[in-house]
Amino acid sequence: MKLYKISTLMLGAALLTVSCNDIDEQVPQGGSLTKEQVQETNAAIPARTQATFAGMFDIMGKPFGAYPSSGRADDFGFIMAALSLDAEGADLFLQDNNYNWFSVCGEWSNRNPNYANPTIRYKIPYTLIGLANDFIASLPADSEDPTIINQIAQARVCRAFGYMALAPYFQFGYSVAKDKPCVPLLLDGTDFTNNPRATVGEVWQYVLDELTLAINDLAGATRTSKAYVDQNVAYGLRARANLICGNYAAAAEDAAKAMQGYTPATMAEVSEPAFCNLSEHNWIWGINITQEMVTGGNRVYANSSSWVSAFSGDGYAAATENTPCINILLYDKIPATDVRKGWWLDENLHSPNWANITWVDPGDATVTATGDAIATFETSDGGKTVFQPYTNIKFGMKSGVGSTVNNNDWPLMRVEEMILIQAEGLAKSGNEAQAKTVLENFVKTYRDPEYKIDGRGLSLADEIWFQRRVELWGEGFFIGDAKRLNKPVVRFHGGIENNEPAAFQFNVAADDPYQNMRFPQAETNYNLGIVPNDETGTQPVAGQNPNLRDGVTD
Repeated sequence: MKLYKISTLMLGAALLTVSCNDIDEQVPQGGSLTKEQVQETNAAIPARTQATFAGMFDIMGKPFGAYPSSGRADDFGFIMAALSLDAEGADLFLQDNNYNWFSVCGEWSNRNPNYANPTIRYKIPYTLIGLANDFIASLPADSEDPTIINQIAQARVCRAFGYMALAPYFQFGYSVAKDKPCVPLLLDGTDFTNNPRATVGEVWQYVLDELTLAINDLAGATRTSKAYVDQNVAYGLRARANLICGNYAAAAEDAAKAMQGYTPATMAEVSEPAFCNLSEHNWIWGINITQEMVTGGNRVYANSSSWVSAFSGDGYAAATENTPCINILLYDKIPATDVRKGWWLDENLHSPNWANITWVDPGDATVTATGDAIATFETSDGGKTVFQPYTNIKFGMKSGVGSTVNNNDWPLMRVEEMILIQAEGLAKSGNEAQAKTVLENFVKTYRDPEYKIDGRGLSLADEIWFQRRVELWGEGFFIGDAKRLNKPVVRFHGGIENNEPAAFQFNVAADDPYQNMRFPQAETNYNLGIVPNDETGTQPVAGQNPNLRDGVTD
């Protein structure tokens, strides 16, 4: 049965009717060149090789990468996937209104194999993997040219990253599902029309092998931009993979290597909106969004500035009261002395973190709002409306408050994440004292000078997860963390008032089979090896499992 969602968006004086049809458009599957054909083409046209190399990184945040002709405002690569994953989680939500393209994540209806949201999240990683495969196949494997060796290593990292963006979401965590089917591997010689799912263990072993090869070949190499890959990035991704696989000591070691040369953002730096510029010194890897990528048609709206930042002057979320908010279950656990408390407005629409920020009305420069007044400020062109309590102001605006140039960059890896991986790896490999030192030094120095590691009375493991949930909020980590930790998704506590939209107030058990994504219909039509599609479990309903707890927000 096909389901449709239709909404109409009015931005300013212009009436823009957008089909928010969340049904998969069933783009026909196409063929690909043989390895020999690719090598012949690249030998004749060397620029093609470099175009393929650059394309691997462009696809990560490129608007309309999955549906080139559709102009979908929710089709913007790995950034869109990050927002989707956190909207499926417990800590972040968008409003339940007719303008929310991500409502399928809030209600978990995106397990439907005909929906576009999960199809975009499936197509983009496999597009990246396919580009990496083509690039590697186009170059001689035995080359001694340092540039070729470096670029092949970067392609291996991209390929591994593609699988890492798929594997956690189609099966339960490694610790409980190592031998269960996960996602297909696109290997040389594979019949892609009959390519069964590899096991969880096989996928993660492939990822670890790829990253290890890349780490060796990236030694001493430099990069022209943090949008590309170097050895730090490869170590960071292997730290993530080792954490998922339970190789905790190795995860801590890799995280320590990944963070070499980087320092966390200071309290002063995160006491105002940030997390929007590739040049931020605490970023190890990120997606570079250029003005050209987000200019024209719905490209203006298909990007992180439009959906995640509260400060866009021509953003989808800011104009429709859909700027992501924090669930009070987590917000209320953040101490008042923690600078991160100000990453969100409180119940009175206050935050100290925007006290020095001013928004100028685009139609009349004499009309402005500063600090808390921004919350209820409405611009004359309709580009910004009233903010809801608990709206995030974590993500700034690279081109300035109220800018209509939605070119915010996106963090794929920050040094702060590596510190938290190091702490978790140490704690779970028998070095709890050292783990506590690492965690306490980070939080007290960079986030909360009054921090006490035992202040919430949590286990060390849950305290680390709490810190991850606060520090990495909105960056796409919640669902992956919950599944690897075998934790439930807890959005509300029965009988206690909550700010999550009523339709999204449900809790999902850690072993509920509805946790796992379904393969898009277009894939199962083309790849006969995926039989059967996982269709167990049922969509959650409001009020479900009111007594579930996650160990952090209890």
